[in-house]
Amino acid sequence: MKSKTLLTQRTSDVSANKLIAALPRRSQDTVLASCDQVELRFAAVLCDEGESVQRVYFPLDSVISLVTTLADGPRLEVGIIGNEGMMGTSVLLGVNVSPQRAVVQGGGSALSMGAAVFRRHCERDSDLREVMNRYVHVLLEQLSQTAACAAFHPVESRLARWLLMTRQRVGDDRFNLTHEFLAYMLGVRRAGVTHAARSLHVRKLIDYRRGAITILDPSGLQKVSCACYVRGNLIYQRTLGSARRPRS
Repeated sequence: MKSKTLLTQRTSDVSANKLIAALPRRSQDTVLASCDQVELRFAAVLCDEGESVQRVYFPLDSVISLVTTLADGPRLEVGIIGNEGMMGTSVLLGVNVSPQRAVVQGGGSALSMGAAVFRRHCERDSDLREVMNRYVHVLLEQLSQTAACAAFHPVESRLARWLLMTRQRVGDDRFNLTHEFLAYMLGVRRAGVTHAARSLHVRKLIDYRRGAITILDPSGLQKVSCACYVRGNLIYQRTLGSARRPRS
C-alpha cells in the first residue's frame, strides 16, 4: 500500500485530469493510491491492437492517439485522449484486449495503474464505475464522429479540428509535430497535410517551424474547423460535465 505522503503528492495532480477530478473524494483517493506518475515519450506505443491491456493511463499533460489498422496496411487515428480521459476503457467492458493501437501523440506525464487493479476498483466502487461508464459512452460517440469526419470532411478542416483538440488537451498553443506524423494521424498523404498546413499558415492561423506548431489564432482556426470540434466538446459536457456529481 502506498504511503499517505505519496497520496498527498498525487492529490495535487488530480485537477490535471478532468476524469479523475469528476470523481468524489473517496473514489479519487482510491484511484490515486494505486497510480504511479509516469512520463510518456513521443511516438511510444503503449499497447498495440489485439494485445492484452496491461495498464491504464490518465494523461495529465500528455496526449494519446487511438489508431486503427486496415487489413491492407493503412492506419488512421480514430480517437485522441488527453487530460479529459483515460486509455484502457476496454477493461471496463470486461475485455482485456485493446481494439486499437495506442500511441503517444504528445509526450508528457500521466498517471498509470495496472489494468487488473483498475478493474477491481471499478467492481467495488459504484461511483467510480458510474463515472467511467459515462466516459466510455463519450468515447464511443467521439469514435463514431471521428470516423464520419474522416470520410466526409476536407483535410484542411480536419487538420484545424485536430490541432484544436491537441491544444485543448495539452493546455498549450505550441507543440511539436512533424508533417509525417500528422499525415499518419489523419490518414492522408504527406503532401495533403503540407498543403493544408501551408494554407493555415498563410492565413496566419498557425506558425510551423522545424517540427513545432504554434496556434496563433484559436478563434480563426475554429472557424476553419468542421463542426465536429464543437460537437465533440458538447458530447463530453452533456455526458460528464453536466452530469450529477456522485456522492462524496
